[in-house]
Amino acid sequence: MSRISHSTLALSALLILQLAACSKPKEAAQPAGAAPVVEVVKVQVADIPDEVELPGRVEAYRIAEVRARVSGIVAKRLYQEGQVVKAGTPLFQINPEQLQASKLEAEAELARTEANLVNANDKLQRYQALIGDQSVSQRDYRAAQAEAQLAKAEVASAQAKLNRARLDLGYANVTAPIDGVARRALVTEGALVGKDEATQLTTVEQVNPVYVNFSQSSSEVFTLRKALRDGQLKGNDGDFKIKLVLPDGSMYAQAGKLSFSDVSVNQTTDSVVMRAIFENPQQVLMPGAYVRIKIRQATNPNAILIPRDALMRDQFSTRVWVVNAKNELESREVQAGRVIDKQWVIEQGLQAGEQVVVTNVAAQTAGSKVTPKLISAQDNITKAVAP
Repeated sequence: MSRISHSTLALSALLILQLAACSKPKEAAQPAGAAPVVEVVKVQVADIPDEVELPGRVEAYRIAEVRARVSGIVAKRLYQEGQVVKAGTPLFQINPEQLQASKLEAEAELARTEANLVNANDKLQRYQALIGDQSVSQRDYRAAQAEAQLAKAEVASAQAKLNRARLDLGYANVTAPIDGVARRALVTEGALVGKDEATQLTTVEQVNPVYVNFSQSSSEVFTLRKALRDGQLKGNDGDFKIKLVLPDGSMYAQAGKLSFSDVSVNQTTDSVVMRAIFENPQQVLMPGAYVRIKIRQATNPNAILIPRDALMRDQFSTRVWVVNAKNELESREVQAGRVIDKQWVIEQGLQAGEQVVVTNVAAQTAGSKVTPKLISAQDNITKAVAP
């Protein structure tokens, strides 16, 4: 066989192999019609605290207006404005010279009346000795008795005036009536105070602890009480856990206690006034500041939580995607409540054990076949209901 024949045979074999390779069918990367995978969470029932957030205002635990109780000139201010003081700490000194003069005058008056009482008693004793043999008349004897009683009354009156003068002299030293923070002075040295009225000199406020006053609408209070009566919520037996959000958005370190809840509705605001008490050792809470109160009033024993991304809202309804027993998507209308740590509280529309889609909810279609992939939401629920 010639060299041309061998070349022709080799070329023919190569062409046959190439044609065989081209005619071989390609393998499919994925079976046609496979159901897409979607992530779902299984609906679980948990005890969720029924918590409300309300605006509040800080108020000092006690407020005492320091006033001048005697008339006089302010001689000296004895404290630093903003100073923490104890009850009895001197705050102002009123010039005591006039008060000391009044005290000396009262002492002299008392001495005079006491001398008159001695004379009246001596006269009465002499008349008593003479009345038996009628050396003095009954009229003179009764007059001596009256003089002795009058002298005794004058002594009592003079003693009262002296006590008042001593008290006024003590009021020249104006002291703090309570423990607290002494605020700015309202008068200066040289001011005449107490002339026609008890002039206010400053204010002392006790700021540890402090009150936080807040109110809740009467409709919310009635709804809460009805839910407690119907068993939809469980009460806390009066042990309310109250947290405080500072004006900068941070949480106050210490929890508070409910100290007062009004028994009637305010007719002007249609709300129920309440008051909480918070310890304030570092004076972080300043009276007059606006804050927010978070108060756990009850517990929902049958609450359902789903991730926030699972919910779809429009102007007509609120819905979620549920994977039914046939692994088909079903649009379910639900009633959503509040959000707890990125978890929606579902009040109506879902049952325990159902599977809710949590990814790509906007791209799903009702009736589509899917392959559910279960993910755990237990960690989120535990974090949401933590005290």
